Amino acid sequence: MIFKKKESKPKKEKKLPVMKVGTHKKSVIALWLVLLASVSFGVYKNFTAIDMHTVHEKEVIEQRIVDTNRIENFVKGFAKSYYSWSNTQESIDKRTAAISSYLTQSLQDLNVDTVRQDIPTSSAVTDVTVWEVEQAGTDDFTVVYSVDQTVTEGEQSARYTSAYMVVVHVDGDGNMVITQNPTISSIPSKSSYEPTAQESDGTVDAATAEEVTEFLETFFRLYPTATEKELAYYVSGDALSPVNCDYVFSELVNPIFTKDGEQVKVSVSVKYLDQRTKATQISQFDLTLEKDSNWKIVG
Repeated sequence: MIFKKKESKPKKEKKLPVMKVGTHKKSVIALWLVLLASVSFGVYKNFTAIDMHTVHEKEVIEQRIVDTNRIENFVKGFAKSYYSWSNTQESIDKRTAAISSYLTQSLQDLNVDTVRQDIPTSSAVTDVTVWEVEQAGTDDFTVVYSVDQTVTEGEQSARYTSAYMVVVHVDGDGNMVITQNPTISSIPSKSSYEPTAQESDGTVDAATAEEVTEFLETFFRLYPTATEKELAYYVSGDALSPVNCDYVFSELVNPIFTKDGEQVKVSVSVKYLDQRTKATQISQFDLTLEKDSNWKIVG
């Protein structure tokens, strides 16, 4: 009997498990990356915006503390020279030299022929009023002003008021120069506003109104020359202060009474004769009175 030797079969290698990532999971990861990038960029922009905002607020504060008195005086000095002349060469040369202290060189060149010897008028400035100073940038200011001038031609004289605007540049040392020529502008006019007329509402009876009127007549006779000690009898606290004026009391004009709890409110005009000018002076008061042992002004 013949025996066959069994051949050993080679062992099969075990396959290692491999994690497969599908396209769906790849998309999710990509979206998460985009989201994280967006959030990071948003946070960065937010901090940047806060920093920029802080710088802006600092600039506004610096603009508010600028003293405009020097700018006003600079423009007033310029206007008095610019609008004053007579039709002589000497006067014109004097004006040209004066305004050169205020204008840039280009504006000096621009104004060479604005006033000539052959014009028939002369001008004298009587007043300059500055109406508005507004900051326009870091170092520039627009200034609106009006000029009152008397213009003479031959034997005829007339008074005029005109409004203009200039731009003033202020350098780091506080020195100034006008960079825009006087340009026609406008100034505020009288408003049509009228406050509502006050009227007594009947809450103060006739006897009380008569008492208060007598008290006020006595007080306002003494008030112009009263000392602080004398005022203390009629006035509580600092409701009214001594004025020390040479006025003579004339009368109360149209006192209006209203009651507010235990107090009486009075709106009144007081007519005085000014001993210095001999003119009538009318002062208006809104007072609050209270009665304890006697009437007293408390507000």
